[in-house]
Amino acid sequence: MPAVSVTHLAKSYGGVVAVNDVSFDVEKGEVFALLGPNGAGKTTTIEILEGFRDRSDGDVQTLGVDPSNRATQRWLRNRIGVVLQELAVEPFYSVRQVLTRNAGFYPSPRPVDEVIELIGLKDKSDQKVKKLSGGQQRRLDVGLGIIGNPELLFLDEPTTGLDPSGRRASWDLIRQLAASGTTVMLTTHYMDEVEALADKVAVLYRSEIVASGTPTSIGGRDSSTVTIRFGLPQGVSVSDIPGPTPIVENGIVQITTDNELNDLHQLTGWALDHDHVLPGLAVTRVSLEDIYLSLTKAER
Repeated sequence: MPAVSVTHLAKSYGGVVAVNDVSFDVEKGEVFALLGPNGAGKTTTIEILEGFRDRSDGDVQTLGVDPSNRATQRWLRNRIGVVLQELAVEPFYSVRQVLTRNAGFYPSPRPVDEVIELIGLKDKSDQKVKKLSGGQQRRLDVGLGIIGNPELLFLDEPTTGLDPSGRRASWDLIRQLAASGTTVMLTTHYMDEVEALADKVAVLYRSEIVASGTPTSIGGRDSSTVTIRFGLPQGVSVSDIPGPTPIVENGIVQITTDNELNDLHQLTGWALDHDHVLPGLAVTRVSLEDIYLSLTKAER
């Protein structure tokens, strides 16, 4: 049974359609990224999965139960963790006090010291929340999301406001949680974050799923054309370079191909045979960001 199963989900507010015929599954232990521009329906979808909002139509199962069923809502709340973009945390409590208080809400919480270590706030454990930096407060938000030892964790823009070091530390934590069996549903606007973390991706646009798949295959990314770039070797003319006709700008050779294995083999073989160096040789496929922008028609 998937950790999350969504079939033909719909939600309307009067005449306004927020979510229309949305379907996807999230497998247990998977990191699943739900992407889309603001207003696409991400928040509504997530809140329905969490049991905080009713749906208009369709079927939803979160950890095997209907999240709108009041009879199982308490059971579900004990097994999910939620990290919103902003959490209301008492500013005069210490990190340890906030986590200890919230741990008491769950039947089998993680040890407080373990969570403090995981979120990298060991040196700030007795610091009042109001004295934490924005990035440190964001780490505390994540700590509050995992203190209940959830089976399913919802992360809404988890690395917003973090510096590069803090982002990488958060990525490591998410990987660690997934490796231990926690299912993670992630929303983010950072495509590098999606590529680093997500097993599967779904893109919402104008209330509907417009594409889904792995980060490497979504939108036909795995079958798109490839660009080979390198610096033009000394003493070599463009006509000497084998394969498809290249473009050269400012000494940089660019070859576009849909048969990269054959063309790259031909190119490197030629370079080795003639003792040519190919400075800065790089092979790039269309980026996930390019695919995302094309799917959402560059809406921001």
